[in-house]
Amino acid sequence: MRVEILVEDASGKIMLEHLIPKIIGIGVGHKIRVINIQDLKHRVMSQMPRNLARTLSWDTILFKTLSIQFAAYSKSFDVGVGLIVVVIVDLDYHNYDDFISQLENLFQSCERSFDSGVFLAVEEGEAWMLGDKKAILRAYPFAKKYVLDSYIQDSICGTWEWLADAIFKGGAEKLTEIGYPQIGREKCQWADNIAQYMDAENNTSPSFINFRNGIKKLVEK
Repeated sequence: MRVEILVEDASGKIMLEHLIPKIIGIGVGHKIRVINIQDLKHRVMSQMPRNLARTLSWDTILFKTLSIQFAAYSKSFDVGVGLIVVVIVDLDYHNYDDFISQLENLFQSCERSFDSGVFLAVEEGEAWMLGDKKAILRAYPFAKKYVLDSYIQDSICGTWEWLADAIFKGGAEKLTEIGYPQIGREKCQWADNIAQYMDAENNTSPSFINFRNGIKKLVEK
């Protein structure tokens, strides 16, 4: 079985590279690749003038990038080859049901030769890490427990900022002052440090549980 997992950003890719073997096992005949969607978006950006490309919303870039990638899978793999394509993106400000439907409709719009699954991290990928406080405390023993304990799982609250308040010196306010690309670097470091300790079978994030159970069903078909 070949499993292609498309995830929204670099920190998500790092997190999933730790988690996928814990969820579906290793050495069980699956060829797994986790792809950062940001690394694919140049296909969309290169098709238009630079000034125009800079004005595109992330949603526009995301949906166009995914549609191109899905079409490529359909052309490259014959029916019956055992390909599974999984998309994992952040819910952010979207309506859950509407966003899921839009993403699933992308799959339906192409001539598919593969099984597929769409999953959302609510509100952001950091929610999955916050669903395993033990893992956070193993990676960051001096994390602020009162911040971790006050987080309402999968709430719409500025999730990465909440995690930053727990583990980053100066919290989200300080990190926001520093800005990008440092924010991205820190998020990647958090993902690497925390995900290695995460217990995939004991996580309090509903959106992670939905993903874990969903991908298991896909590979066990």
